[in-house]
Amino acid sequence: MNSEYKLTLQNKTIDNAEQNASIQLTEAKQAMGFVPNMYSAMANSPALLDTYLHGYKLFREQSHYSTIEQEVIFLAISRENGCSYCMAAHSFVADNMSKVPVEVTDAIRNDSVINDVKLSALALFTTKMVKTRGLPTQNDVNNFLESGYTEHQVLEIILAISVKTISNYANHIFHTEVDDTFSDRVW
Repeated sequence: MNSEYKLTLQNKTIDNAEQNASIQLTEAKQAMGFVPNMYSAMANSPALLDTYLHGYKLFREQSHYSTIEQEVIFLAISRENGCSYCMAAHSFVADNMSKVPVEVTDAIRNDSVINDVKLSALALFTTKMVKTRGLPTQNDVNNFLESGYTEHQVLEIILAISVKTISNYANHIFHTEVDDTFSDRVW
């Protein structure tokens, strides 16, 4: 999904980004072997890039979700927000790093049934939180909790939604091109 408007700002590079953003782009290149187009676009606002990266890191390191569950959450949010870039990137990460079963990733991508009951409940609740703007029904929460999750994890979904909203919206307004690394999972 692309917005009607596209920012005219050019992607930043390690060489022309402001100092803080340049450091973050350098760190991304060292960690990933390349600078994702999304980061280069966000580097136009160093505070935006920093907020995204900080929140993303906190969710990855401190949430009470497994790496598989984290990808389910990110994919569910990105799908609901219609972010083609994040769907490709998180599908790649799910397949190659987080070891999410391909049938789970594909079910989220295709809006079809996830056969794993707990992951299905997680994707459904995450989607409900996005759709309702954080106003789930008592039944929505009860179903989530009955699936083995906790109220604390509801708060962690809010963190994930915050982080993905930053990236999804930035990608919409930049019409971010999917990196070659993620191209096998274009959505």
